[in-house]
Amino acid sequence: MSDAATVFSRLIGRGASRAETVGAWLRLAEKLYAQAGAGLGQVSASAHDEALYLLLRTLELPLDSDARVLKKKLTAAQRTNVAAVFRRRLVERVPAAYLTREAWLGEDRFYVDERVIIPRSYFLEIIPEQLDDWLPAAKQVTHVVDVCTGSGCLAILLAKHFPKARVDAVDLSNAALEVAAINVKSHRLGRRVALHCSDVFDRVPAAKYDVILSNPPYEPSAHCDALPLEFQREPRLALDGGADGLDIIRKLLRQARTRLQPHGIVLIEVGGLRAVMDREFTALEPHWLQTHDGSDCVCVINAARLKRWRG
Repeated sequence: MSDAATVFSRLIGRGASRAETVGAWLRLAEKLYAQAGAGLGQVSASAHDEALYLLLRTLELPLDSDARVLKKKLTAAQRTNVAAVFRRRLVERVPAAYLTREAWLGEDRFYVDERVIIPRSYFLEIIPEQLDDWLPAAKQVTHVVDVCTGSGCLAILLAKHFPKARVDAVDLSNAALEVAAINVKSHRLGRRVALHCSDVFDRVPAAKYDVILSNPPYEPSAHCDALPLEFQREPRLALDGGADGLDIIRKLLRQARTRLQPHGIVLIEVGGLRAVMDREFTALEPHWLQTHDGSDCVCVINAARLKRWRG
């Protein structure tokens, strides 16, 4: 038995017999998360919130349950099931979203599994709050694209935001597009969202877009090697942006020059690469959008600047 499994079994043995309620299991789970040094951020940055989510899902209780749920007593079978889920999460380091086969962006639920990166993006706030400010006639947007779509979640958010627009969703991974197809169908957007297997725009039919949006792989390769185990379970293709993190971004910006309407814009989420982007793409004058937490890691570049760019 591995050290992690031994520690988990010891802690479970000490606490599980006394953890008869949801609240008791939640307190025990928080201790287990701390002891295991679990990587967080795929579902929640809080061990408390992620553990509560897993408890509610495992026990088939509503996610909007109020505090009274903490007093709910568990049967022996339920305690066994809960222990098994936390063993997979904390010993095997399976991300919570892969255990439940779902991820949430705001009020929208998406199917996910090991074929795709778990959705998490500042575009959840950027699309409804700031995107229209950068378009001269947002109501007249007719064609947008999500590059590196993964599970298709951002393409779906774009389709809902622009109800009259066609949406292209592009990814290099056929396996990821299989998941995207599940989500497009479940959100009833099959007539408006088209999936394309392509390395950026290499195999996407010619089109001019009002908006090109992307949350691409941007982690430098060396960073990917050092990520917590939970994050290493996500597809490497969806994370690794090359030696400096900019491989896909460079290609996207070069190809975007011929893919934008004259009034069009490119929006890219880049994680911790803001300073690197500013150095490499000074001539493009990327504008950084403010985010609620101050990360400010989404930039906007307009078509006019891209057209003049000689990168």
